[in-house]
Amino acid sequence: MSRVSPHQLTARQVSTLKNGSLCDGGGLWLVAQGEAKSWYFRFTSPIMGKRREMGLGSVASITLADARRRAAEARHQLAEGLDPVDERRRNRSLQRKEAPPTFADIAARYIQEMSPGWRDPRSASVWTSSLERLAYPQLATKQVADIGTDDVLSVLRPIWENKTETADRLRGRIERILDYATTHDWREGENPARWRGHLANILPKPSSVAKVRHHPAIPRKDIAHVMAKLAAADGMAAKAVRFTCLTAGRSGEIRNAVWSEIDLAARIWTVPASRMKTGKEHRVPLPEGAMAVLQEVLPLRDRRAGDLVFPGGRIGRPLSDVALSKALHMAAGTKEVTVHGLRSTFRDWAAEETDYPREVAEMALAHAISDKVEAAYRRGDLFDKRREMMTEWCAVQQST
Repeated sequence: MSRVSPHQLTARQVSTLKNGSLCDGGGLWLVAQGEAKSWYFRFTSPIMGKRREMGLGSVASITLADARRRAAEARHQLAEGLDPVDERRRNRSLQRKEAPPTFADIAARYIQEMSPGWRDPRSASVWTSSLERLAYPQLATKQVADIGTDDVLSVLRPIWENKTETADRLRGRIERILDYATTHDWREGENPARWRGHLANILPKPSSVAKVRHHPAIPRKDIAHVMAKLAAADGMAAKAVRFTCLTAGRSGEIRNAVWSEIDLAARIWTVPASRMKTGKEHRVPLPEGAMAVLQEVLPLRDRRAGDLVFPGGRIGRPLSDVALSKALHMAAGTKEVTVHGLRSTFRDWAAEETDYPREVAEMALAHAISDKVEAAYRRGDLFDKRREMMTEWCAVQQST
C-alpha cells in the first residue's frame, strides 16, 4: 500500500472553513457547504476498481481526531482487500437483523453516556422527561435509521408557536441524539433535526414567534414589607428566600450552597464554577442582612449531612424550589410572584433608584457578557463596588 500522507489539517482550519474542501491526507477530506461541514473518506475500491466516497459524519458530532481514526480503519480495510463502504453496509445489515434500535433506545443510551459530563445533575431527568412527554409519542418506537424531516416536524410543529423555547430546546436534543446515532453507524445521511440550512427553511425563527416571559416580581415599594414577613416566619425555606433576595442569587445557587463556600470572616460567598450558569466562579459580597441569616442557620450546621447551608427536610438533601416558592407566596400574600423574580426586583431598583453603572448590577447578577469585545477587556469582578451596592440593597429591604 502506498505511504499515507502526514496529517495536514488543524482544528482552526476545521472550524473556519466556510465553503469548499480540504484534504487531511490519507484519503480524509473535510467538505463544507454553507453551515454544513462533513467528513469524507475518498478511495479507490479494490473490488470495483472505481473511485468511491464514504461519509464519516458531521463535524458537529465527529471531531478531527475521530475522523482520522475512522479513516485509519478504512485504510486498514483497503489493505486487506475490502471495500469500506461495502463493509459498513454489511455491518449495518447485521445490526438491523439482530435488533434495529429505536429512537427511545438510542436516546436512553445517549443520556446514560453523556450525563456524567453534564454540569447540572438534574439534566438527565429533565432530558428524559421532555422526550417522554413531547417526542416519544411520535418517535419512541420508530427505528432511528428511518427518522426523517417529517417525523421531526410532527413533534415540533404542534408546540413551535405556543411553546417556542421548549420546542427549540427539544429540537436541539433530538439533533444531538440523531448525531450520536450516526456516529455509531445506526443511521446515515444528514440530520433531519438540524436548524441551519434545513429546518430554518421550514419553521419560523424562534426569536420571531417566542413571546418574552418575564418572571413575576415583587414591586420595589413592597420588598421591605415582604422581607419583614419572611423574617417573622419560621422555617428554613423563608430564611433561604431572604438570603436569595439579599444576595440577588439564583434559587439553585442558594439551595445547594455549602458552608465551605462561605468565608464568614471576610463576608464573602464564593460559588464554584460548577454550580454557576455561566460556568465561571462567582464571588458574592455578603451584606449585614445576609450575614444575619447565616448566623440564624449556623447552629444547625451538620457536616455529616452534606454541610448544606439551607438543608431540606431530608438529611443531606437541599430545599426544593417548591419550598422556597411557598415561603415567598405566604409572605407576599399572592402566588403571582416567583423567587427568580426577586432578581428582577433588585435589577429594577439598581437601574431606577441608584447611580451605579449598569455593569455593576449585571456583575452582581452574574450575567454572562454577550459582547465578546467587552468580555475580553472585563478582567475584574467589580467586587468593591458590588459590596457597596449590596449594602444599600440590604438597607432598602430593612426600611419598614
